[in-house]
Amino acid sequence: MVAVRDAFGRSLVELGAENKDVVVLDADLASSTRTIYFAKEYPDRFFEMGVAEQNMMGVAAGFASVGKIPFVTTFAVFATKRVYDQITISVAYPNLNVKIIGAYTGILSGCTGATHQAIEDISIMRAIPNMVVIDPCDPEEISQAVKVIARYKGPVYMRETRDEWPEVFDKSYNFEIGKAAEVRSGSDAAVIACGVMTQESLKAAELLGKEGISVSVINMSTIKPIDKNMIIKSAKKTGAIVTAENHNIYGGLGGAVCEVLSEEIPTPLVRVGIRDTFGESGSNEDLLKKYKMNAEYIADAVKKVIEKKKT
Repeated sequence: MVAVRDAFGRSLVELGAENKDVVVLDADLASSTRTIYFAKEYPDRFFEMGVAEQNMMGVAAGFASVGKIPFVTTFAVFATKRVYDQITISVAYPNLNVKIIGAYTGILSGCTGATHQAIEDISIMRAIPNMVVIDPCDPEEISQAVKVIARYKGPVYMRETRDEWPEVFDKSYNFEIGKAAEVRSGSDAAVIACGVMTQESLKAAELLGKEGISVSVINMSTIKPIDKNMIIKSAKKTGAIVTAENHNIYGGLGGAVCEVLSEEIPTPLVRVGIRDTFGESGSNEDLLKKYKMNAEYIADAVKKVIEKKKT
């Protein structure tokens, strides 16, 4: 397995070779975000901004205003909450071509604890007009997404997971902004997941399959603009939806899916994610279990939603 952040760092280097307008800004975390790879290859296009994230976002806006493609990287908590005003006014309002990469996302942040766990970043960023929000699930998807968002004209927020996770996609996969992918087909319920929760959802589907329960797994890596057609198709096909995210259930993927279902095709739904609480330090395995987000809990959620559609 390859760490998602390593795949991000390597693809950023490839992108730098392909496009001389790409510049990278980091807030004293280059070794953690893996922009250190870009810094070594292209030192004249790498800017270490220090622990001054608000200024970094303003500088990125300046780069974008003269035709550069800035990738701005730091921990997700600092890339969203600490710089919200600068993103809104300096980047999103003028619709500038800035790519914001938030690392160490959700509770799976390498034992950094509650202060460094971004559990509300999706809800914050998807509320900003003009902003695209992406949460890739594996190394292949983030590698492709780096190059796709570089071609896209406008602001993007993309999550970058810290650790190694099983691969979902191979080179045949084609990432597109706003397009979800069905990675497993089923008829009894559909689990719509983003980020590394796609892998946990696939594990849950395997467990349920042994009990004769057929489950679709949808990788909804673009949360804004969300793939409404896939959500509606899955609801019509199964009549029962579970969402799974490494994020607060309020305002994240679960909220976005609820919005579509309530307007288009009311369907029983259960949300799996962080339930309106702060996290703590611990291993990925222990935290997923404690916060009821691992494969076993996703499987339980599927059973609950199937019972809901019977009533």
